[in-house]
Amino acid sequence: MPAPTLLAVSHGTDSTRGAAAIAELVARVAARLPDVDVRAAFVDVQEPDATAAASAIDGPLVIVPLLLSTGFHVRVDLQAAAAAHPSASVTSPLGPDARLAEVLATRIIDPRRPVILAAAGSRDPASAPACEQAAALLRERVAAPVHLAYLAARRPSLTEVAAQHPDALVVPYLLAHGFFHDLAARAAPDHDLAEPLLDGTGAPDAIIDLVVDRYASARG
Repeated sequence: MPAPTLLAVSHGTDSTRGAAAIAELVARVAARLPDVDVRAAFVDVQEPDATAAASAIDGPLVIVPLLLSTGFHVRVDLQAAAAAHPSASVTSPLGPDARLAEVLATRIIDPRRPVILAAAGSRDPASAPACEQAAALLRERVAAPVHLAYLAARRPSLTEVAAQHPDALVVPYLLAHGFFHDLAARAAPDHDLAEPLLDGTGAPDAIIDLVVDRYASARG
C-alpha cells in the first residue's frame, strides 16, 4: 500500500521572500521522505486552496498544518479540507514545540537584553495557552528575560510591551516573512526585529524534523 500523501498547509503570503521560504521547507521535507508524495497548499492568499488540494488527492492523506498554534485555520479550515477527502487526518500544528524554541534561541545573541516574543495572535481560546507555552519554552533556553506580546486580536499588544521595554529585541513567533512580520516592524519601529523561524537562508533541520515527525505520528 502506498504511503499517505503529505499535504503541507501554510497560511499563504503575498511576500515573495516568505513564499520562497515555505516552498523551500516543503521541498526539504519531500527530500527527507523520498517515498512520500509531498504537496503544498494554503488556507489564504495563495493557491492551491487546502480543500481543493485535498479533494484532488487519491488514497490516504495526512494534512500537516505549517502553523504555530491551534486556531481557526486548524480547527475549521483544515477540518473542512479533511472532510472533503474520504481518508484524511489532520495533525497537530507545528507549535508549540521545543524544536521551535531552539531555533528562536539562535536569534538571541546578547543574554542581557530583554526579548519580546511577538506572536500573531488569534481570538481562538486555544491559541493563548499555546503562545504562552512557546514563551515558556524559550525562557528555558535563554538567559534573557522573555516577554510575550501579540500582533493582533489579543493583549498585551507588541506596541504596549515595546513601550515598556525600549531596549528589547523583538523576536517574531512567525514561520516566515509576510504580513505579520511587516506589522511587527510597524508596531515597534524603534526596536531591532529578528528574522522569523524561516529566515531565507535554508530551512533549519529542526523544523524539517518537526514536519516529518507530525506526518509520521499520524501515519503510524
